[in-house]
Amino acid sequence: MSFDLSVFSNKNIILAVTGGIAAYKSAILVRRLKDYGFNVRVVMTHGAQAFITPLTFQALSGNSVHTELLDPEAEAGMGHIELARWADLVLVAPASCDTIAKFAAGLADDLLSTLYLATKAPVWVAPAMNQQMWAAKPTQRNLNTLVEDGVHVIMPEAGSQACGDVGLGRMPEPEDLAEQVKNYFHQAQRAIAEKFGLLAGKRVVITAGPTREAIDPVRYISNHSTGKMGFAIAAACYSAGAKVTLLAGPVSLDTPNGVRRINVSSAIKMLDESMHQLEEGCDVFIATAAVADYRVAEVAEHKIKKAGDELNVSLVKNPDIVATIAQQSKRPFMVGFAAETRNVEEYAAGKLVAKKLDMIACNDVSRADIGFASDQNAMTVFFAEQYQMEKRDLEKASKQEIAQQLVEAIHDALNHKIEPV
Repeated sequence: MSFDLSVFSNKNIILAVTGGIAAYKSAILVRRLKDYGFNVRVVMTHGAQAFITPLTFQALSGNSVHTELLDPEAEAGMGHIELARWADLVLVAPASCDTIAKFAAGLADDLLSTLYLATKAPVWVAPAMNQQMWAAKPTQRNLNTLVEDGVHVIMPEAGSQACGDVGLGRMPEPEDLAEQVKNYFHQAQRAIAEKFGLLAGKRVVITAGPTREAIDPVRYISNHSTGKMGFAIAAACYSAGAKVTLLAGPVSLDTPNGVRRINVSSAIKMLDESMHQLEEGCDVFIATAAVADYRVAEVAEHKIKKAGDELNVSLVKNPDIVATIAQQSKRPFMVGFAAETRNVEEYAAGKLVAKKLDMIACNDVSRADIGFASDQNAMTVFFAEQYQMEKRDLEKASKQEIAQQLVEAIHDALNHKIEPV
């Protein structure tokens, strides 16, 4: 599963590390959180420093490590308040028995316990301790208190422990914890998008990538499309609150988070699946796929052997997917794409009318800096005449940024008041 790392670039995580052998896992956890794009600051108790050094966490997080409550160098000695305001999430991993007891009792005798009381951010604890300490009634009583206070307790795992015991008390693996944090923010972002998103409640179907038209069992006709633009649009539509289905040709890209992906190969199969999606219900159809215009009239049953200097292959025209969908009685809002090498705007404006589209985005794929394999793009967007909307020039930017601008254009057209004729 793939996701845009920039989604988390403004999310701040405080990772609090307490005393316990599991502290070594926290170093890996910092790295995994950074891999996802989070900003990470580390708070360490004195007990934690007996197991791993602050320098390790400073190198991994890229930020100074916080260890003292009364630090004259941190915001005039009020560093815990600054940290409390900075955090979007406080994750205590590992959370020792002692720290859990302090939280439950409301003590504030060190940096971490004071931070706990001062922050408005959600607090998660990942307990790690001896299995008997975990099972002890005072520990369970303290955990129940934390749950009642709104703290999210991540259950420990069972297994062999450093002391030789076997049972519950092992801190979950760093990769699992980082994944939980990532999913938490994705779900929060999704909830906001569903409430306020530009495409909230819309069902969007997107075609992306090339098609492959078989010549024989080992050869095919295709093109240079990578699917990057279509996949970026799928991610942007999902972030805008839409329910997204992606009909993907043969490309080597990870599925965007939250997007339903259906793999297809040929133009005929892409059309069949597009019609099926239309029957299921579709509000917006976005055709970014570079569909082959022609297919082989008769596909050879076996590999064609070399014989002579020439090979003649008869081709027949493929159906026009976007035009076919646009002609249906229950027609969604139709968005087409025109990848041209010359007369770009002229051809795009013609396709807009000929295929009865609502909107078309065009680009010049002959440019090496915004061509098929590029991570950047630049487009011009035209709207059907009845929308009475001026064309939009989308300046060169990352395909993710272009995708967001296209979503805005779709939203504006969907909500544009069309004057009666």
